Amino acid sequence: MGPWPDIERSIRAASGTPFAIESRSGVGGGCINECYVVRAARRAYFVKLNAASRADMFAAEAAGLAELARANAVRVPHPVCHGANPAASWLVLEHLELAAGDDRSHGALGRNLARLHRVTGSRYGWHRDNTIGATPQVNAASEDWIGFWRERRLGFQLQLAAARGRGGRLIAAGERLLDALPAFFRGYAPPPSLLHGDLWSGNAGQTAGGEPVIYDPAVYYGDREADLAMTELFGGFPRAFYEAYAAEYPLDPGYATRRHLYNLYHVLNHLNLFGGGYGAQAQRLIEQLLAEA
Repeated sequence: MGPWPDIERSIRAASGTPFAIESRSGVGGGCINECYVVRAARRAYFVKLNAASRADMFAAEAAGLAELARANAVRVPHPVCHGANPAASWLVLEHLELAAGDDRSHGALGRNLARLHRVTGSRYGWHRDNTIGATPQVNAASEDWIGFWRERRLGFQLQLAAARGRGGRLIAAGERLLDALPAFFRGYAPPPSLLHGDLWSGNAGQTAGGEPVIYDPAVYYGDREADLAMTELFGGFPRAFYEAYAAEYPLDPGYATRRHLYNLYHVLNHLNLFGGGYGAQAQRLIEQLLAEA
């Protein structure tokens, strides 16, 4: 039986209408959560499951989706409800039938993301912490972007790597890079833009009607270049996406270098989550950045 009766009750309470699961099918593709589509009476929901201890992760994701939805710039799945019992925690989302994007939808996504990034906050960070993958992401607010990136992003990941014995050479080089961060921001002071936070091709798609959709966020307010950089990290998006974004919201020339600084955060996170060749990749990025500082 597990968590499903409580999930049904949670859906009923959130929707205000009866709901009893008639079919449940697993959905592949995730490495952190179990995912399912549940259906009943011509209604369907997307359900993420994890251990009961991960309830706050799902609460933060629901809050992040709501924050993105309020911007009214790019579509996200509507968060229906979240909760936990002794067996599991869950997040229930609007179910969208998605497909890989085409040039038209990728162009629309580029424009919509640029519009999202024009939504700004008063400080960097967010009102709550969340996760990047399964790793805690600290969002304590700051008025200093360089300090935020040093302490809450790169420094945090380097501390995790050191605690896990990932290599003294990597840590020493990373600490030198932390000291050199101001060199990458001469004449550049980004506004605190609303970010998806974990935007790669696996977290975007299109509806049957061609509307672009983004999901699985790690929301905070920061330099919009951090979102753009990650879109390039794991295979990238088609040219139509980048051309449409640049036409809507041109990038500073320094992005060509800073994108590596921003992607280092994700490479270090993958090192801390999965190990393997990410250590060598992080070392190369750090050395490249130190040479350009």
